[in-house]
Amino acid sequence: MPVVLYYIVFHYIPMYGVVIAFKDFSAMKGIMGSPWVGFEHFELFFDSYYFERLLKNTLLLSLSTLFWGFPVPILFALLLNELREGLFKKSVQTLSYLPHFISVVVIVGMIANFTSLQNGVVNHLLVWLGFQPINFLSEPGWFRTIFVSSSIWQGFGWGSIIYLAAISGIDQQQYEAADIDGAGRWRKMWHITLPALTPTIVILLILNAGSLMEVGYEKIILLYNPTTYETADVISTFVYRQGIEQANYSYSAAIGLFNNIINMILLISVNRLSKKLTETSLW
Repeated sequence: MPVVLYYIVFHYIPMYGVVIAFKDFSAMKGIMGSPWVGFEHFELFFDSYYFERLLKNTLLLSLSTLFWGFPVPILFALLLNELREGLFKKSVQTLSYLPHFISVVVIVGMIANFTSLQNGVVNHLLVWLGFQPINFLSEPGWFRTIFVSSSIWQGFGWGSIIYLAAISGIDQQQYEAADIDGAGRWRKMWHITLPALTPTIVILLILNAGSLMEVGYEKIILLYNPTTYETADVISTFVYRQGIEQANYSYSAAIGLFNNIINMILLISVNRLSKKLTETSLW
């Protein structure tokens, strides 16, 4: 009951506020007292100069993170499983989990220090190799690389936990039978471990697809600046600027609602496709 009440009070009841996306909201008049404007805010967003750029950047950052970041925890879990029990294996696991517990603010501070034009380790290395120093955080072309690589580093260890848990549930008799048949480590990994992980991989892929449009805007807000808006500005950061900084509540609510509807469509579509292809789905 506490869990049910939590979702009712903090997730379902506040959803009535979504109606401001269809109103010209005024704090003085309140939600119900503000006049209706229909789809005016949606049309304004779709016709704006920023729409194509925001949609493009959101999809590119999300798909890049999914494409490069999703397989890494799987590979790490498979390789870690092949290590023999001991201090080295436990140390590797612990070290891989640590970045997950570092605050996003600290992560961004580390990135800023490492890529600093004056004292950054990366630029010192480039100069030592004979290249010119690069102001990474002010170059639009470098933003996606920095964002995706730092996200992978921060999350791959923590993301591997669920795969390691799934591996621990595999019947050991299958490995014993493979040993009798003369299978090596790679054969057992390919024919036993990976197939056993497939349902878990599919479920997590569906969940990731359902949040494809929800890029980690906290890190983007801390990392980007007007010089990198060209590649860094996404829908969630635009909503933040319009809603919090400029107080365009109805306009930002409309954009956020559009973003969430796309996520819902993606979740349902990928789930249905997975059910047909793999017979594994969320429902």
